[in-house]
Amino acid sequence: MSVVGVDFGTLKTVIAVARNRGVDVITNEVSNRATPSMVGFGPKCRYLGEAAKTQEITNLKNTVSCLKRLVGRSFNDPDIKIEQQFVTAPLVEINGQVGAEVNYLGKTEKFSSTQLVAMYLSKIKQTAANELRLPVSELCMSVPAWFSDAQRRALLDAAEIAGLKVLRLINDTTAAALGWGITKLDLPAPEEKPRRVCFVDIGHSNYTCSVVEFKKGELAVKSTAWDRNFGGRDFDKALVDHLAKEFKEKFKVDIYTHGRAMARTIAAAEKTKKILSANQQAPVNIESLMNDVDVSVMITRQDFEAMIEPILARTHEPLEQALAQAKLTKDDIDVIEIVGGGSRLPALKERIQAFFGRTLSYTMNADEAIARGCAFSCAILSPVFRVRDFSVQDVISYPIEFAWEKAADIPDEDTSLTVFNKGNVLPSTKILTFYRKQPFDLEARYARPEDLPGKQNPWIGRFSVKGVKAEGKDEFMICKLKARVNIHGVLNVETGYYVEDQEVEEEVKEDEKEDAEKKDADAMDTDKKDEAPKKTQKVKKQVRKGDLPISSGTSSLDAAQKTALSEQEAAMVMEDKLVADTEEKKNELETYIYDLRAKLDEQYAEFTSEEEKASIKSKLEAAENWLYDEGDDASKGIYVAKLDELRALAGPIVQRHFEKVEAERRAVQERIEAEQAAKRAAEEEARKAAEAEKAAQQTEGDQEMKDADTAQPDVEEAAEQK
Repeated sequence: MSVVGVDFGTLKTVIAVARNRGVDVITNEVSNRATPSMVGFGPKCRYLGEAAKTQEITNLKNTVSCLKRLVGRSFNDPDIKIEQQFVTAPLVEINGQVGAEVNYLGKTEKFSSTQLVAMYLSKIKQTAANELRLPVSELCMSVPAWFSDAQRRALLDAAEIAGLKVLRLINDTTAAALGWGITKLDLPAPEEKPRRVCFVDIGHSNYTCSVVEFKKGELAVKSTAWDRNFGGRDFDKALVDHLAKEFKEKFKVDIYTHGRAMARTIAAAEKTKKILSANQQAPVNIESLMNDVDVSVMITRQDFEAMIEPILARTHEPLEQALAQAKLTKDDIDVIEIVGGGSRLPALKERIQAFFGRTLSYTMNADEAIARGCAFSCAILSPVFRVRDFSVQDVISYPIEFAWEKAADIPDEDTSLTVFNKGNVLPSTKILTFYRKQPFDLEARYARPEDLPGKQNPWIGRFSVKGVKAEGKDEFMICKLKARVNIHGVLNVETGYYVEDQEVEEEVKEDEKEDAEKKDADAMDTDKKDEAPKKTQKVKKQVRKGDLPISSGTSSLDAAQKTALSEQEAAMVMEDKLVADTEEKKNELETYIYDLRAKLDEQYAEFTSEEEKASIKSKLEAAENWLYDEGDDASKGIYVAKLDELRALAGPIVQRHFEKVEAERRAVQERIEAEQAAKRAAEEEARKAAEAEKAAQQTEGDQEMKDADTAQPDVEEAAEQK
């Protein structure tokens, strides 16, 4: 089982996996470490990720970007008008939700934002599986902290449609904080003062700041603030508006009237922004922008910063809000860590540094920090991966209240209560108590609708409590409901049960026992050796008696809808695969035609007669003409049949060539073996000769020693005679 973390971005998505005792960012099919968050539609198949980006300029009306900004939103939300400026496909209403109308397989189709995200997640799933060579079924995914309950539910639904289980939806800056903290070995002990770090994330479309406290083995988010319309694309748009004005004045072309010209200008503006991050000026040159007009202008960094000054002026707001919510000052912050692609803008870094009055920290990879944090979170939650224990406490972004109808028998009962306040720990559980005689409903909603992104409906869900029935006419059933904001930041009323007040015997605690014994001094003085009897008392306690069924109505898709959409997605995946396989076979046929034609005049020339060669070349030419004419849009089976036919035709020639090559190979092999045998025989002969010579030398040496022993007495005798 794989451990995958996904930073689902507005512009691009980064995938990280936990493996080899660490976390790696994986590459896609074109070896890029980030995949465009984009879905396109064509006459034969869908284009997902890199393929969608490649065909975007030529297929603007059928390409959908900014998927994350659309998911879970209603069509009437004012934010959708903002998104339409960045999305080239027309946005439409689908059952109240926003979606896109595109031309797919020659028909006009409408897909909801949830479906579009599910399509893209299918691609992410495939990319991860191809890299890991394992099936991918679980992941942890990042979301902006400002996402509402409806947006989070829509993402979970999309993942389920794509065949994925989300172990955790984690806020962007929280993921970055986890990636930063889990590798630190010098964090303060639990009893010491925590290390406070401010994480500032400037992405393609939003700007978030979180204040996080670290201790050994844990992090606690103290506050999170954001500006959800402040990011790289807003800087690009300011530059595009300036370029549009320049082009109209100097070259008399209006890019707003021409979609392709606008798309090319946006691409040029993004490139120019990146160049200006490291240089003082950058040229903008676009050939044949529209009406065969070439355009060229020079942009300086000073000019660019003047264009985006209204945006830069808002830099301090999320920083101030985060500090205020955390009840801290700038001096309380130990480290300011910057992440996100937009953070490379020099003017932006200068503003943040001036606000805190200290040097900023860039120890994390700006583009990949969040994905790495997601992978760590997935590893912590996955049972198959061992990782250091590290607890993560996030905060609730919006206050949530429950409302209900007033009970007829309780005239002074309140009808609403704020149960989860902004800044409460997430995940969080609360027990709600109701006194009722019959079944009742309660509704969850956001207490401050004005804080929600756009004009979202503050309604979260309706929960109907069944099985409530009081025994007596004047009695109430005490109903307990367990409300929980779970690890994803999604609210549910998970369980319901009823209790009864009963008198139970309970042992008196030690401190109570001591108080009782002090009143009786004699008992303490008489016999301390005897063990005092256990003292009990009767107390009233609520005892759980049974469960109460709860039916929920939320913005999540029901099981039947999810099943239908999953089947539809699976069918589209198979259609894409068939098209890809067909294209592969078509390319294989084309390659074989050219390859065989060349080999007939080279490798196979001596194995074929002129007549045979002419016949095969004629067949190849006919296949080539067919391929570029009526065969351009044939099925996979026809390409395979054509390829098999040509291979059968060339089979005898290929066989003759193979036999010669094989004979040459065998001859070479036999020569090598003979040479090796001769070499071995020579080595053996040399070894034997060396051994014989050594033996002869040994014999000669022995003889010399023997002769020396025999001659010694004669010398001594001669000496004596003298």
